[in-house]
Order: sequence, then structure tokens, then C-alpha cells
Amino acid sequence: MAENELAAFRERWKQELTTKKDERLVCVASSSRHVSDNKGQEYLKDPHESRYHLTQKEVDCLDDEEFGRKRKKAAVERQDQPEYVSIAHSLLDGRTSPLLDRIKEERTRRKRLYHHTTDACSASLQHLRQHQKKVKKEEELVDQLIQDLNEVNDIPFFDIELPYELALKIFQFLNCAELGRCAQVSRAWRVLAEDSVLWFRLCVRQGYHQSARVTDSPCWKSTLRDCRNSAKTVQSNWKNRVGSISQLQFELGKVLCDVSSCDNFVLAGYTSGDVRLWDTLHWDSTASYLKTNSLSANTDPRPHVSHVQVNSTVAAAAYEDGCVDLWSTETGGEPIHHYQSPERIQALALSPDSPVLIFAAGQDVRLNSATDCGYWRTMCKTQLPKNVESVIVVPGMADQCPLAALAAGDAVYLLNPREEEPQTLHSVYGHPVTCLDASNALVGFGVKRTGWAMHDGGNKIHVYSLETSKAAVCVGNSPGDFTCINVRDSPPHLLVCGNKDRRVRVFDLRTGSSVASLYAHHLGVTSVQVDDWKIVSGGGEGLVCVWEMRMGAKLWEMHNRHPVRHVRFNTSTLLTANIPDDKSPRGACITDDDLTAHRRHRGVICHYDFSEHALSQEHILPICRSNYTESYGYNYNISLAVPYDRLSGSNPSH
Repeated sequence: MAENELAAFRERWKQELTTKKDERLVCVASSSRHVSDNKGQEYLKDPHESRYHLTQKEVDCLDDEEFGRKRKKAAVERQDQPEYVSIAHSLLDGRTSPLLDRIKEERTRRKRLYHHTTDACSASLQHLRQHQKKVKKEEELVDQLIQDLNEVNDIPFFDIELPYELALKIFQFLNCAELGRCAQVSRAWRVLAEDSVLWFRLCVRQGYHQSARVTDSPCWKSTLRDCRNSAKTVQSNWKNRVGSISQLQFELGKVLCDVSSCDNFVLAGYTSGDVRLWDTLHWDSTASYLKTNSLSANTDPRPHVSHVQVNSTVAAAAYEDGCVDLWSTETGGEPIHHYQSPERIQALALSPDSPVLIFAAGQDVRLNSATDCGYWRTMCKTQLPKNVESVIVVPGMADQCPLAALAAGDAVYLLNPREEEPQTLHSVYGHPVTCLDASNALVGFGVKRTGWAMHDGGNKIHVYSLETSKAAVCVGNSPGDFTCINVRDSPPHLLVCGNKDRRVRVFDLRTGSSVASLYAHHLGVTSVQVDDWKIVSGGGEGLVCVWEMRMGAKLWEMHNRHPVRHVRFNTSTLLTANIPDDKSPRGACITDDDLTAHRRHRGVICHYDFSEHALSQEHILPICRSNYTESYGYNYNISLAVPYDRLSGSNPSH
């Protein structure tokens, strides 16, 4: 900028400062005020002159006389300030521009806006208070309605015309946890949720007290709670091997031939021709002593027992001479029925839930059933092309016509008394059937692959549907032969089997996949059973193993001398039978021709009860209770001398 222009600008500035003193005073007063925004927040316009700050409300409330005095006082004090400060304030306040009129207009507009906003807020606040009063009144009415409903004897939140039986039918679809939540709603719902009929159905649905009635317990809710607590305790005892163990002895110096069990009954046959029945709930039952028929009793030597079968009402035994005897499990004593076959009985089966018996001698098969009056009659007789190796009666057919599955060579047949000829389920030349089992809906059997067939996946297990008589699924892929299979006692959609390759396998029949594969027994698996969480297997070396299925871990094991031919367990008990392969062993000495078998050759039946929590002295195995203070030892038929320097002869133990 040129020097003459700067001098002219300074001259004009001085003239404006001298001619507009009054305007300066007004601007100084306005610059010392606070400026308020729309939200009512006040900001300082001049931070250097805090002594002269006035709010908008103070300026509006002052009258003209008071405002004039303040303006003169501010002007006098402003004159004492340096000139450059006055110049700066004049620039900030816009004294040389027509902003004073705009400031006044803005002040008036803000006053109107403030009054308008104040009126609107007052009206909205009054409306909000009225709405809150109305909502509070409605809430009080709802609370009163709920309280009135809870005091009514009818079921709350249902139509008052809804009958109690219909409400009970709605609640029967709830489980235990949902019934517990409903019981917390109100007193009426609690009465409904604790109804005995509901808890009785839950108890039966979960597998407890299947044959009970509603009137058998005063409080089925407590009964179900006790049952579930007992089940947890029993499961813990299973895992930790806590309970009682007893050996079922029948000391006649003979060898154990076959064992069968059902519910609380255990049936055993011996080489002496004797058949012994135990009732594990009533050990002193008179039905335990079974007599043989007069024909077998008069035979010398008496024939060996080859097969035994038992259910809840009938016990059956087959002898080497072709005789078949039937006894009642309630009365025992003499046989209630007797069959005589010209050939040796090769297979014997009894229905687990009805008095239906089937046995096979060579190629001949005979199916017998008891009438309502107790008389036994032959329902079906047939002959197959090959010798029958195994038979099984299909369970769950008590109200219908009995069915039986038979394995003969490389074919599996389904026998129905209403049909003239047996129906062939499966038949492949050169592929013999190695094991067989059936449930109320399925028939499962193992097939051995030989020759060229070994290249298509090895040995298989085929499962057929009884409803359609067609193959349902084919599982397994093993180089070894399947030796045992359990379909009847397995959970739904599961199948367990044992193999000569030392493994126990569990399959899911819905997908055909393997659920578990356990390396169990080095001499092959001979017997197996599974439930929801555990597997019990027996092997040819005499080892009984209990497995946890989900983890695939062995919980514990028990060993005996002979192969395990029978394994059956329920919720709280386990029965195992070690049956010798050699039915005619020699005596204690190699040159001894005594017909009395040594104890180590006889076989053993063990009964485990996991419902007992404490181990008492009588629950310990006899061999563990032996001591050297007694004159006769338990094992090996040896007699101990007391004192020990005196010899004594050999005596059989009792």
C-alpha cells in the first residue's frame, strides 16, 4: 500500500473516532454483554473486560435511565484507555457499520423466540403429565385384573369355561423342567402342574415302574425324583465298580454247559444232566430245584445238557439225547411238558415275552406255543434244505402270530406259522451265516466272505426289516468273522457286534456309520451288549470288560479262566458266565480217571449288583475270604495241615 493512501486512511479513521463518540458508548455497552444462543447457553463476547459483562436478561430489565448511567460510566473509563484499544474495540463492535440496528432487531427476535419456546414447553409438559397419569391408571387396572384372576379357582389365562381335564391334557406335553416353571406362575397352575397323573406318565415314559398304576404311589413327583437319584447313583457305581458280587455255585463236580438269563431268573445246565434255576430277587425260592424227566433220570450215565433258555414264566432245557423239558418258573419241580426228538437238538430258543418255544434237530424245525389254559401245542413243523445252526424267536409278538428267524448254512429264513413254507430273507451261495439276532422290527446277522468275495470289502453284517422283508442296511468291513451280534437288547437305531479280529463295534443303523470301535479281547469277542452309555463285552480268554461308549475308555475288567459265553445286564445288575470248551476234563492228576471235575475246569457264573452301595463281607468272592486258619482251602482241592508240619490227604472243597 502507498504511503499517501495509508496517511489518508489514518486521517479518516481519526475523524470517525471524534465524530461518533455517542455511538461508541453504545457499542462499548453492547460489547460487554453475554450473547445467548437458542438453547439458553451464554457466551462471553469480550474476555478482557469482565468487569463490564451484562447478561441479555439484565440488559432487557434495565430502564433507560440506569442504562444511560452505565453507558456514561463505561465511556469515561474507555476514554482513559489507550487509543489503539478503542480502535480495536470499535472494529470488533462494528461502530462504522449499520450493525447496531441489526443487533437491536436480533435482540427483539430472540425475546419473541424465547417466549414462544417457553409457552410450547409448558404446554408439552402439561400434556406429558396428563399422559403419565392415564398410563399409571391403566397399569393399576391391569394389576388389579391379574390379582383378581389369581384369586379365582379356575385356571388363570385359560377360558373360565375350560374343563380341568382339558387343561391337564395340554400340560401332559410338558417335561419336568417346564412343569416346574409352570408351577411358579400361580397357585392354580401349581395344583395343575403337580397333578399325579402328569408325573405318573412322566415316570413311565422315562422307563420307571412300567407295570405300575396311578394309585400305587401317593406322590409320583417324589417317586420320579427318587428314581432319577437312584439311577445316578447306580451309574456312578457302575463306573467305579461299587456293589456286591456273588458266584452262583452248584457244587456237584460237573462242568457248566450253558447259561441263560431273563429279568431276575438265571438258568444253568451241567454235564451231570442237572438244571438249576436261580431267582436273584428271592434266593430261597422253591422253584430253584428243577427235576429232570423220568426217562433222562433213569439213564446211566445221564446225558449232558446242551442248551437252556428261560423267560419270566417258562424255563426250557435240551439234552444230548434229543429230549426237551419245560418247567414253570413259579412252581419248579417236575417238568410241565416234555418233547422227544430222534436227533440231537442243535438250536433252542424261547421267546423273551411269551410262552413260545422253537428248537431244531438237523434239518427239522418245530415251533410250539402254550394256550391260555396252559396246554402246549405244535403250531408249525417244517424242514429246511440244510442243517439249522441257530434260531431266534422275534420278541414283541405276544399279541400276534409268533415269528422266528433261522440260520441254515448260507441262508436266513423267516418262519411264520400262518404260511406253509419259510420265507427266505437272505441267501448267497458260499457265504455262510456266522451269527444271528432279532428285535421286534429287525433281523441282523453276520455273513462270512470267502474266496473272491474277500476283495469286495470283507465280512459284513446285514440288517433286514421284518415289515418289508427287505434289506435295511449293510454295515461292517472286517477281515475277521463276526462271532456275536446283539440287536434285541441294544438301544433304538444301534447295533453292537463282536469279531474275531479282537474288536467290538457299534453301528448307527440310520446312517450305517460306526459309532465306536474298541480293541477288546486278544482271543476274539464271544459275547457283547450295549446301552445308552456303556458296553460290556466278553472274550475267549475269559476277560469281561466294561467300556464307556462316548469316550471309548475302559472302566474296569474282570478275568476268569474260561471263555465268556453269556453277558447280560440291566440297569443295576450284570450277569456273566464263563463256560469251558472242554466238557470232559481229567481229574487233578494226569493219571487220575476220577469223573469228578476239578474246580478250575467247571466254569463259573458271576452276578454283580450295583444297587448296593456298601461292600459287606458276604459280597466278597469266596477265594478272597480264604485264610490259613481253616483246615480246608478253597482253591485247587488242597487240604491245609494245622499245624503245617503235618500232612493230610486231599479233600474236595465244599
